[in-house]
Amino acid sequence: MANTGSTLLALVTGVALGAAAGMLYAPNSGDVTREKLGKDAKKAQEKFNKRYAAASSNLTTKAKKAKIDFETRLDETLSSASYKADDILAAMESKLEDLRKQNAKLQQQKDINISGNTEVI
Repeated sequence: MANTGSTLLALVTGVALGAAAGMLYAPNSGDVTREKLGKDAKKAQEKFNKRYAAASSNLTTKAKKAKIDFETRLDETLSSASYKADDILAAMESKLEDLRKQNAKLQQQKDINISGNTEVI
């Protein structure tokens, strides 16, 4: 975009300087000079319009590509996060099952200790 702005500035400056120099050193009458300046201005405008259209098309293409790249990366990131979340849940469920088994074993030992320590009075 900065390159396009520099090109536009150079174009406008060149047209202005060329017009000024042309008026100072014009060998033709005012009518001929004005007609020539009008043609040159039209050519400059057409050139500008072509460059503007090309830059606009280029920017549109780049924006579409960037959008597609972003969406692809977002999908990949979300998919990866989903798999990682599934892995974490599976690990937590496994750990919970291990803790339940350990708790059941401790409860059995407690019950054995309680029933083994009962004294008859």
